[in-house]
Formats: sequence, C-alpha cells, structure tokens
Amino acid sequence: MAIVTPALLTSLQVGFKKNFQSGMETAKPQYTQIASVIPSTTKSNTYGWLGKFPSLKKWVGDRTIKSMKAHAYSIVNEDYEATIGVDKTEIEDDELGIYKPIFEEMGRSAAIHPDEMVFPLLAAGFTTLCYDGQNYFDTDHPVYPNVDGTGTPVSVANMAVDVGYNGAPWFVLDTSKALLPVIFQVRKKPQFTSMTKIDDEAVFTSKTFRYGTDCRDAAGFSFWQLAFGNKRALTPDNLWDSIKKMRDFKADGGQKLAIRPTTLVVPPELEDVATKMLERELDANSSNELKGRVELLVADYL
Repeated sequence: MAIVTPALLTSLQVGFKKNFQSGMETAKPQYTQIASVIPSTTKSNTYGWLGKFPSLKKWVGDRTIKSMKAHAYSIVNEDYEATIGVDKTEIEDDELGIYKPIFEEMGRSAAIHPDEMVFPLLAAGFTTLCYDGQNYFDTDHPVYPNVDGTGTPVSVANMAVDVGYNGAPWFVLDTSKALLPVIFQVRKKPQFTSMTKIDDEAVFTSKTFRYGTDCRDAAGFSFWQLAFGNKRALTPDNLWDSIKKMRDFKADGGQKLAIRPTTLVVPPELEDVATKMLERELDANSSNELKGRVELLVADYL
C-alpha cells in the first residue's frame, strides 16, 4: 500500500496537470474560425464602437472626427468550472490509471468550452439582441441614409425564413475582416488547480483530494452585416440568395461595405447536404459554380 505523503501528492498533481494539458492540446476547437478573441480586464466589456464600420474618405481640409454612436452593448463575463475528486483510498491502493483519461477529458472540455459558448449563441441569434437593439438575425436592422449617419432609417434584413420549414438553421458568414461575426471575450483562461493538503477538510471528512479547472469568459455578437441566418432549405439558390444580399449590405451614409461571404456554417445534420452541394461534380455538360465559392464549417456544437 502506498503511503500518501506531500511528495507523492506533488507528483500526482504534476502528472494530472500533464494529462490535463495533453487533453487541451489534442482538442480541435472550431470557434476561432468565426469568433474574434477579445481580452477582458474587468467584469464586462462595453462595445460602443460597434455602431460604426471604420473607413477612409477623401481628406479635404481639417480631419473629420465622427463621434461613435452610444450603443451600450456590453458582454458580461461569467465563471465556469469542472472538478474531479480523487479518493485517498485509490491513491493508497495505487489505482490511479483510471484518472489519466478523465483528466485528459477535462483538458479537452476546457479547450472546446469556447465552442460551447460561440456556436449556440450563433444559433440563438434569431432571438438574441446585438448592438443596434435588434436581434442579431433580424429583418429590421436600421441603416441611416445620410452621410452624417442621420435621417430616416432603412430597415435591412440579414435573415430569411420560409414558412413551414422545420429543419435546422444554417448561416453564411464573412470571416475575411479583422473582426469576426462573433466575439469571444476572455477574462481568465482555463487554469488547472488542486486542493491536495493532507490536512485539508475535504480529505479529513470524505477522504477526497480535489482537482479542477476554472475560467471566466463570455460570448457576444459583433457586426450583424457579417452574417446571414437562414431558416429555409439549404439549396444552391438559397445560398446564392444569402450571398447576394450580404454583398449588398451598406453602412450608414450608403457606403459600400464590400462584404465577402466566405463561410457556410451548418450543424452536423446538414453536413451531407452541404457537402454534396459544395463539392459534388456535375455532368460533362455543366459545372458546380458553388465548388470552392465558400468554405464549409460543420459545427459540432451548433
């Protein structure tokens, strides 16, 4: 029987942490393909600048300083954790082999945690507000026609819905810009921690050494012009319709935004339809004009 000593506990902590790191390194998260990672140093971040796409204009006279609209769009950080208890008896009996995959899975879960935040948020965009006070996917985003950003707003849609469609939603995104459609805000990255003192209260009362990870973060939306949500059949015609409508998006003042739809995001249940539509070769008399037009992202957590 192994004697539980501080040196043994230190060795176990190093080993479990190594398993945790291995799990993080082998995970393949997808969120960075559609989300910009923004560091946070406070309880929340307020993104007032989302009301204005930056652009250049001809410099005539003094530089023009445009005040950004006071869009009080805030993303509030939240805490997340996972904990594993290791029984003292299992350490004494040297039965620790079962914990290697458990700690690796904890590491993998920590690495893909942003996916579990970002992609469900995208799916909830039809009912979740963004910076302009409208749902991220909406039919009434206000765009102001005057050069100074005033005037009677024109309603612009970045979504399409077919009555009677009961399938999964799918999305077309422009991921070519410096800021991606979704924001993943990081206050604290996942950290591996442990409570392994022999005289710890949990060890005394329940013979349990505790190991865990915790992080603090949140997800939110950036520019709605970078995304188009669909609750209609995934067909070549509907994909082209989404692309064309995104290409026509303008900023306040009628300025062209040069939106370039680059990515088709679908849930696993639409993978076969999307793959056939984007990659299938047609007959000798016709070609697939969508082949290579957009990149396919099958989101595990959509």
